[in-house]
Amino acid sequence: MPQLNPNPWFLIFLFAWLFFLAIMPGKVMSYLFNNNPTTKSTQKSKPAPWNWPWA
Repeated sequence: MPQLNPNPWFLIFLFAWLFFLAIMPGKVMSYLFNNNPTTKSTQKSKPAPWNWPWA
């Protein structure tokens, strides 16, 4: 059964994990967002009353 031969697959496995653990985090963390999140105000805004046209 050739699929049990670890000769080529173990090296591919190691290189894949090396990529995901060493190279990929730096690329993901260097991504810049287009709009930075802003903090919400702690004060609640007073809602404006609705003007109902039929009232």
